[in-house]
Amino acid sequence: MTPIIPEQDIINAAAKGTDAFLQLITDAILQSIDGQLTADNMSKLNADQITLIAYHLLHEEVMDGGFIQLIHNGLGPFIFMNPFAKAVRLWGQDMEDEEGTTVLHDFSKLIYKGRKLFEQYGDELTQSCTDDEFMALFEQYPQFDDLDDEFIENEEDITAVIAHYIDNHLSQFCEVK
Repeated sequence: MTPIIPEQDIINAAAKGTDAFLQLITDAILQSIDGQLTADNMSKLNADQITLIAYHLLHEEVMDGGFIQLIHNGLGPFIFMNPFAKAVRLWGQDMEDEEGTTVLHDFSKLIYKGRKLFEQYGDELTQSCTDDEFMALFEQYPQFDDLDDEFIENEEDITAVIAHYIDNHLSQFCEVK
């Protein structure tokens, strides 16, 4: 399903910056599927739209509580067991540096590291627990600290490259009227 966004809304959001631009596109896609991605409505979206929703969810969770929170809140399978890492790596291909790498290539490697940790600790991290027990997870699983730090340190660049990709492939995400 391709949401329709007025051209002026895109211009206004882009003028406000990368975050506003991505939020406009993400919100339009989510509105087109009644606000939430589910197994039932996923087939209404294309791969690029699903990848953007995945990034949006990852970004919200990691910026709020790290990869442990992302996994605890049940998003591990969606982020790590689907081709999300490959999709974002491919989004960055046209922006390679002299060594043939991109911010999104490095980000995809970060996701693969997260997948290994998810496969190793996912069962424990998804158990029901109290708030205190949840907070204790951060001390019990310090191996996630490096992932959190790497994402946070590179978040602005990752988000900017994703916004650049979307801007160059806007018709994959929405129809502009």
